[in-house]
Amino acid sequence: MTGRVYKSTGSWYTVKTELGDTYECRIKGKFRIKGIKSTNPIAVGDIVDFEIETDNNQESGIIHNIHDRFNYIVRKSVNLSKQTHIISANIDQVFLMITINNPPTLTSFIDRFLVTANAYSIKTILLFNKIDTYDQETLDEVKYLAHIYRKIGYECIGVSAVTCKNVDKVKALMHGKVSLFSGHSGVGKSTLVNAIEPDLNIKTKAISTQHMQGQHTTTFAEMFDLSFGAQIIDTPGIKGFGVVDMEKEEIGDYFPEFFALKQDCKFNNCLHIKEPKCAVKEALDEGDIEYSRYRSYIQLVEGEDEHYRTDIWE
Repeated sequence: MTGRVYKSTGSWYTVKTELGDTYECRIKGKFRIKGIKSTNPIAVGDIVDFEIETDNNQESGIIHNIHDRFNYIVRKSVNLSKQTHIISANIDQVFLMITINNPPTLTSFIDRFLVTANAYSIKTILLFNKIDTYDQETLDEVKYLAHIYRKIGYECIGVSAVTCKNVDKVKALMHGKVSLFSGHSGVGKSTLVNAIEPDLNIKTKAISTQHMQGQHTTTFAEMFDLSFGAQIIDTPGIKGFGVVDMEKEEIGDYFPEFFALKQDCKFNNCLHIKEPKCAVKEALDEGDIEYSRYRSYIQLVEGEDEHYRTDIWE
């Protein structure tokens, strides 16, 4: 039988067939995908082949094959730096949820996520959530941040999961597609998903006021079929985003504004750091490239870990 993985708990996988039947499946023995050292060899969104077996009158599935993925979102594992964690596979688009201060989403996190999505040709839409809670000064920060990313081609939408502002706009973009919702814990992913499809009733939890960080409410990635002809993947909150398997020379290609200027650099292999007559550095000096974006690029090229700062502008 063939089906799609809708939920992964690490050892068991909920697989749904085209007929709508669901089976709890597991992997028999070691199961590794060539070329990927991952903490989770099978991810939500994967298409798998499985066989049914009966034990004590209980039916379950044994997964024996995974179909080729057309894309996936992957990051470095938090505890095992040499391994990776596949967030989900075979998705049409990602909604990256961002909040300014409750909790803060840093530009370094946004940029690392966008680089990875761009590397796998996955469209990303930025959702600035909780705009109903912001004062004018914070709203100005949202507008400035949205301006940075709109300028380089990303769609940015201000939303409120509580007041449902622009929820219909998000639903229209989701129609007929598999959409991944991602972001830090506490940015309101589950609340927004509930606003999009109230019958799902996904658990939510308040922000920790002591640390201004979200508390994990979604412990495993899970896919849901929605009533308006769409599918959504809700994911656990991500603290940091380690970029996987990129050569220094290719990182700039995943920054759209850098890639557009690459041909104007003096050297074909320009890293945009110390080289003379670099079009990217000239654009930076002229204010055509944002410093926050260039800083993120330098961090990636130099292999630095993501910086966890309380001020997104530092």
